[in-house]
Amino acid sequence: MAPEKTEPESGDEAANASTVSIDNNTSVSSETTEREPYFEPLVHLPEVKVKTNEEDEAELLKMRCKLFRYYNQEAPAEWKERGTGDVRLIMRQDKTLKIRANHYITPFMELKPSCNSDRAFVWSSAADFADEEIKQETFAVRFANSDRM
Repeated sequence: MAPEKTEPESGDEAANASTVSIDNNTSVSSETTEREPYFEPLVHLPEVKVKTNEEDEAELLKMRCKLFRYYNQEAPAEWKERGTGDVRLIMRQDKTLKIRANHYITPFMELKPSCNSDRAFVWSSAADFADEEIKQETFAVRFANSDRM
């Protein structure tokens, strides 16, 4: 036996709710079946402002990008994504605000266009501390488009 849908006759509240009859003894209101569940959080966490000590610095350039590092410890060597965020000589990963790149620009650093993309650049860093040990790394940064480069 197929369920029958009946509409209420009048009233604003009654007009918004409809009743589906499953059989002669059981009916379900569609108003109660369309509600979204609400779960009370077990712990209330306040929003915490993160102080980065960069608040008083002047930004010369800030662009959204992805940062990659060249991983050659295992074969085959490959580019591994380190994070997505705004690059400005320091890069913090979105949401976690973890520092993924923080480099001084020196006359000895060579920023080269990537051979694979017109919106990517490659450079080497003598000392990278992101993995909590000092090591030389090669990085690539890829931007969303090449309009501003």
